[in-house]
Amino acid sequence: MTIYIIIPAHNEEAHIATTLDSLLVQSLKATKILVVDDSSTDKTPSILKEYAAENTSVSYITKSSISGHEPGSKVVDAFNYGLKQLDDDFDIICKYDADLIFPSNYLEKVVETFQQSPKTGMVGGFCYIEKNGKWVLENLTNKDHIRGALKAYTAACFNKIGGLKCAMGWDTIDEILAKFHGFSILTLDSLKVKHLKPTGNRYARKAGIKQGTAFYRMRYGKVLTRIAAAKLALKKQKISYYFDCMSGFNNAKKNKASFLLSEEEGEFLRTLRKEGIRKKIL
Repeated sequence: MTIYIIIPAHNEEAHIATTLDSLLVQSLKATKILVVDDSSTDKTPSILKEYAAENTSVSYITKSSISGHEPGSKVVDAFNYGLKQLDDDFDIICKYDADLIFPSNYLEKVVETFQQSPKTGMVGGFCYIEKNGKWVLENLTNKDHIRGALKAYTAACFNKIGGLKCAMGWDTIDEILAKFHGFSILTLDSLKVKHLKPTGNRYARKAGIKQGTAFYRMRYGKVLTRIAAAKLALKKQKISYYFDCMSGFNNAKKNKASFLLSEEEGEFLRTLRKEGIRKKIL
């Protein structure tokens, strides 16, 4: 299978070399690794220049964008910018973060999984973070969800879902749409990826408000949003996150924010979430 990897990167001089090294020594190599330098102001561009000169599979492009971090939209915008620079002759397209260390068999296992299960549209491992000298699971989501940091799609699935939405919540929307169109999502416990920059260190307080807005735009409805917001607040151990989420949801509803899913897709999402809750309760 032909594998294309796109890596959005902004000021990743501390990690990008390590990430690329882990991808270049894979037991099954990617055909193309494209890094999108998203207006970096550190040494990221010079590091990418060196890797592109020494490795035929690695290339990079520079994208100008707003400074700072915008959860979801900025990274997908960079990914989509990179996607436009590539041809469509891939069997698998991957969106990976620039601060990961992949086990050497990662891509091989991803391809093997797709080959063994033709109806599978997305595959991913799990992120681990370092705590007190040990690598532990970065337990921010359910284990049946693939983190946005390490998404891999078959071409059929990626094209059917219409690519990635440039909005916070994109890494939930893609899975909902994949399932809506009959694809399955598989996470592999054996694939432990080291996450060098824990997610919680990246986002400002406004992320809670943006998350609530995303819940509204994904048609969660108020009850499911309350449940999801409470769950996230518990995981983050920040009760204020719950209230920020609800504030974002209510403001989006008041301002009649545009939806990211159709009514039918939204109903499908709510049904899946309710079934998931029932399974955990029973």
